[in-house]
Amino acid sequence: MKKFALTPIALVFLFACQTKDVRNDTAAEETATNLTVRQCGSMEVLEEQMKADPSLRQRMNDIENFTRRAMTSPEMGRFVGDTMEIPVVVNVVYNAAAENISDGQIASQITVLNEDYQMKNADNTKVPSNFAGVKASMPIKFVLNSIVRKKTNKTSWGTNDAVKKSAMGGIDPTSPTTMLNMWSCNLGRSLLGYAQFPGGAPATDGVVILYSSFGSRAKFPGGTYIANYDLGRTATHEVGHWLNLRHIWGDATCGSDLVDDTPVHNTSNGGCPPAGHLSTCTGTPPEMWMNYMDYTYDGCMYMFSQGQVARMNAIFVTGGPRASFR
Repeated sequence: MKKFALTPIALVFLFACQTKDVRNDTAAEETATNLTVRQCGSMEVLEEQMKADPSLRQRMNDIENFTRRAMTSPEMGRFVGDTMEIPVVVNVVYNAAAENISDGQIASQITVLNEDYQMKNADNTKVPSNFAGVKASMPIKFVLNSIVRKKTNKTSWGTNDAVKKSAMGGIDPTSPTTMLNMWSCNLGRSLLGYAQFPGGAPATDGVVILYSSFGSRAKFPGGTYIANYDLGRTATHEVGHWLNLRHIWGDATCGSDLVDDTPVHNTSNGGCPPAGHLSTCTGTPPEMWMNYMDYTYDGCMYMFSQGQVARMNAIFVTGGPRASFR
């Protein structure tokens, strides 16, 4: 089990989740068509935001300290049996017709989010026995509020948040302090998605998902999907970041994800690792590669841990960075 001392959050963010430069949306329009490893831009986005706004680093430090306190606060007890509803606005930004995903594909994504976070996903029974005792559900319900569509002359987007700005061809977020905004678009450079962590500016708050990784082929076969990332787990992963979860390997060799009950990982896992896959870190613990915050295929991730759920719940406590959603 991972133990850690609370350290300045800056140390956690020294490593981005990929090495490619994905900040610009005017570069090569490489899209995810045959990925063997999941690509997430959330950590690089955070680094760029901290460069642009030095005060964000201190806000992230403050949020981390608040989170650790809130996880032991009596107020956390009121989350038991109290399901919180999160209104969702889906912003569909498209150029080609295939990118204008249907209402049915969007609805399938909302269904997946609710199943995964409430641990009603059928595949949670695949969690190995050594982790079955820590798998957990979160008292949260995602409710589709509206769908906003916009045709654009841009053929692909990067991680500079242009897709979130109408003046740059995208769509401005709707009530971002009380609604989760999700953008579906054609992300470039093989990215599947990225999210903004709590603490960032409301004008860019939300989650961006590659249109062909948005929704579930199993629940809505009539959609447009990319192989291996077609069960809606990209959104589950990115919403996890929006709810203050880190990658399970801490974006560093044997790093910390700031959660006590997730084992230390050597690095990210892709594809579908074999059962009993061990870390090369101290003690060679078995890795929780089936956790939503790893990089495995959609069909091989199917759990959050109790510590992760407690961490997510903490941001909604009074005074927390997402308390306005309650």
